[in-house]
Amino acid sequence: MTKPFDIVVHGATGFTGRLVVEYLLQRYPAGSGLRWAMGGRSADKLAAVRDELGAPADTPLVVTDSASRESMQALMAQTRLVLTTVGPYQLYGNELVAACAAAGVDYVDLCGEPAWMRHMIDAHEAQAQASGARIVFSCGFDSIPFDLGVFVLQREMKARFGHPASRVRGRVRKMKGTFSGGTAASLKATMAASAADPKVLDLLKNPFSLTPGFEGPRQPTGHKPMLDEALGMWVAPFVMAAINTRNVHRSNFLLQHAWGTDFVYDEMLVTGPGEKGEAIANAVANDKSMGSDKGPKPGEGPSREEREAGFYDVLFLGDDGQGNTLRVGVKGDRDPGYGSTSKMIAEAAVCLLQEAAATPGGIWTPAPAMGEPLVARLQANAGLTFAVETA
Repeated sequence: MTKPFDIVVHGATGFTGRLVVEYLLQRYPAGSGLRWAMGGRSADKLAAVRDELGAPADTPLVVTDSASRESMQALMAQTRLVLTTVGPYQLYGNELVAACAAAGVDYVDLCGEPAWMRHMIDAHEAQAQASGARIVFSCGFDSIPFDLGVFVLQREMKARFGHPASRVRGRVRKMKGTFSGGTAASLKATMAASAADPKVLDLLKNPFSLTPGFEGPRQPTGHKPMLDEALGMWVAPFVMAAINTRNVHRSNFLLQHAWGTDFVYDEMLVTGPGEKGEAIANAVANDKSMGSDKGPKPGEGPSREEREAGFYDVLFLGDDGQGNTLRVGVKGDRDPGYGSTSKMIAEAAVCLLQEAAATPGGIWTPAPAMGEPLVARLQANAGLTFAVETA
């Protein structure tokens, strides 16, 4: 039986969900061959958002209430893939992942919650493998630019030197844009969960929390400012490192350790050279605004002008321990948390359906699930660039 939709955007009335719908309207309008629908808990709210966005009156609307088993079953019968922006996922994602894994329906999200992701792997990976559901977490700024940045660097290392880099540094050179209300809410939910259950804290501390049965070598913590010898610059802790590093290690694990069982990876924020760089690094390390109540709330975010003025630039430095090094730069043309993220998750969803048909069921990270086709798609459509650089 052919389902009526390829993609349903679950959370289309939220701040990020609206941006995803705006992007789909522009890139994949009616007649493009992609059949997509707006999903949310309230039909009235969906209709209001559809009209606010200037979407055609016949844009399909689907009531998707993850608290209702009947609603979830109806959703599974209607779509090939669910794109969800409804976080924190540890609060609102359990039923949807379970439903997709059971029904063989594909799934992409923006999750940056490693302890919850591990719980989902333990609970649902076997069923997803059996049903054919491809569950792909972290298809936004965390962790696509980092996961694919390492993927591209390792591809180039193998092409040039015949083997991967055993050591990769991810270094955020520049970034403009606020973190999202959803990211802040996810952090708070994770902290609350870790306070209630010591096992959650153990998972959060473990760089190999997403590689069940495998523990690799000791990894740099990235918790303190330091002078990075490879760059000659000061670097500071990077707020997304705790999720990105876990996803990169899971990608290596899912690729049968194509980058080696001795692979070491960390991420930090470049603050500059000399005393000024050191001072900025210390200020960044002491900034606790992410966990405060002053940041954006879920559903809030920057203006269109702020989103369009945003950007990011990340350097990946690979070293094979034999004197061979390589640099790959990854850049995005909008603010990371919203403008770029909404484009990335939309293209990841389309890529999973159209170019990654051979990827089997299971719980995935973006690089092993979609790899080269996703790199090409992001460069063609979503304002990202992946480029080998000379020092």
